[in-house]
Amino acid sequence: MNYKYWIAFSSIEQIDSRFIKRLYDYFGDVEKAFNCNLKELENIDGLSVKKAENFIKLRDKVDVDKVFANVETKGINFLTLEDDNYPRMLKNIENPPAVLYYKGKLFDCNLDKTLAIVGSRKASTNSRNNLRKIISGLGNTDICIVSGLASGIDTVAHTAAIENNLKTIGVIASGFDYIYPTQNKTLYENIENGYGAVVTEYYPSFEPIKFRFPQRNRIVSGLSYGTLVAEAGIQSGALITANLTLEQGRELMCIPGEISNPNTQGIYKLLKTGATMVTESNDILEALNWEVKKEVQTQLTLPTLTPDEEKIYEYVKIEERGVDELLTLTELNLDNLLMNLTTMELKGIIKQVGGDRYKAF
Repeated sequence: MNYKYWIAFSSIEQIDSRFIKRLYDYFGDVEKAFNCNLKELENIDGLSVKKAENFIKLRDKVDVDKVFANVETKGINFLTLEDDNYPRMLKNIENPPAVLYYKGKLFDCNLDKTLAIVGSRKASTNSRNNLRKIISGLGNTDICIVSGLASGIDTVAHTAAIENNLKTIGVIASGFDYIYPTQNKTLYENIENGYGAVVTEYYPSFEPIKFRFPQRNRIVSGLSYGTLVAEAGIQSGALITANLTLEQGRELMCIPGEISNPNTQGIYKLLKTGATMVTESNDILEALNWEVKKEVQTQLTLPTLTPDEEKIYEYVKIEERGVDELLTLTELNLDNLLMNLTTMELKGIIKQVGGDRYKAF
């Protein structure tokens, strides 16, 4: 299979998956599509001469072997529309990614039980807590949580999935040369190193430019059987994803919130127009007609701990401890302690139980 031509197409920043698929469908062969001439492009109904000429000009600047080697060297996996194991739900949307790049263990995730979770980047404490409660009710099952690895609700969704022994897929709006937001670096790494996969349609060097975030949203909903909106204002990316969910014929669900919060205006608009209300995890299972079997966890298998993490764990595994107590007991400085507490939360080793107190799972 001529994978390098799919990657070469994908490396051209000024064209999109819709254009690539159009050429592939017309020529029936990705190498022929990539190496076509202007006269052949002019025979494609509805393709403007200007767009055809622009593609030829950009195509001629691409070093096919070099762009392919760049992906391989960086250890990035990928799937193309020609691959039999390309995610079925995503392939069925109106504009699927021509190439889906990924890191981590995508096929350890159950792609037949995928739930998208979206919401505000500036999420309220109430919505964060509600979402954690609902995800905990899905814990230790084969459900996979899909979200956008942004701050706010996305971060809560991925982190709560990891804490509750669920696989998770993060869909990013850039190539793998970038981590956005930078504070989610550890979360990226945890997902890639055993908790699921990070995926993108963008060639590694593509930056997280503003217009790519709404484009990314169709993949979040497209990978999923249903979308749960945790918090959304009237004009928000979460509402864009909600509309995409309906366009894709998938189930739309919402968690109700405080009516005085501006970020719940979008939620109540969706609920009034027929979205399913979710107040507990069983509401999701009923809406999607899923039966799940919970895994019985007899013993928690801890990931490898650093020496500082071991110090902290020794004190929280028996009883919950506050930050001030841990500062005294571990003799770590405050910055180091807080950094390790955050990392251990993301790894699913400990959890915050109110205020600044922590306990082991």
